[in-house]
Amino acid sequence: MKAKARLKIVIDVLMTLTLLFLMGYQFWGDVAHEWAGAGMFVLFIVHHILNWNWYKNLLRGKQTPFRVFQLILDLAVFAAMVCLMVSGIMLSNYVFAFLNIHGGISLARLLHMASSYWGFVVMALHLGIHWGIFTGLARKIFRVKESFRVRSASAVLFLVRAAIAVYGVAVFVRRNLLTYMLVQTQFVFLDFEESKLLFYLDYLAMMGTCIFLTHSIGRLLRNLGNRQKKK
Repeated sequence: MKAKARLKIVIDVLMTLTLLFLMGYQFWGDVAHEWAGAGMFVLFIVHHILNWNWYKNLLRGKQTPFRVFQLILDLAVFAAMVCLMVSGIMLSNYVFAFLNIHGGISLARLLHMASSYWGFVVMALHLGIHWGIFTGLARKIFRVKESFRVRSASAVLFLVRAAIAVYGVAVFVRRNLLTYMLVQTQFVFLDFEESKLLFYLDYLAMMGTCIFLTHSIGRLLRNLGNRQKKK
């Protein structure tokens, strides 16, 4: 694997870990949250620099159903990240305090709340689009070859992923994420006494739901595109 491809994977992993850390704001406090947010901002910029060729080839070739779906998700991630960064800078009391921003704080709080949860969902959905890269890399690392035993294990893993996805939907409802995404409230309920382990397991499950969903949709759209080519 080329060094650039490895760096891309490292950046994506760091962004995923940082995203999960940021969602647990109540455990780490303002200072850590702001520095992690600033780190996410840097990683986001590096991610786009490394994937510049994607922009160069955006309008080239046929716009297949999968490419359109991917573009919509990428635009949603970009919009959520911009909203997060702008609102985060406006609300900053430490990292960007030197900017001395005072106006629009109430609006910034609502924007930051909504874009935080939208950002979590669309970034997890985006990860599902590229999940095949990570599974393919894992097969190479562990030198997994196709066999009846491997296919049987894959079927079991599919059922496990499906079970996690169902649990993730239940967590999504229980934690009222849609309420925050649609700004049906001005405040987020934070349980400061909650177990960190259970909190992050819940968020990993919701992330698993999103990955399972878009990975499955992506495969269907690719198959649809291949059928169209054959006609």
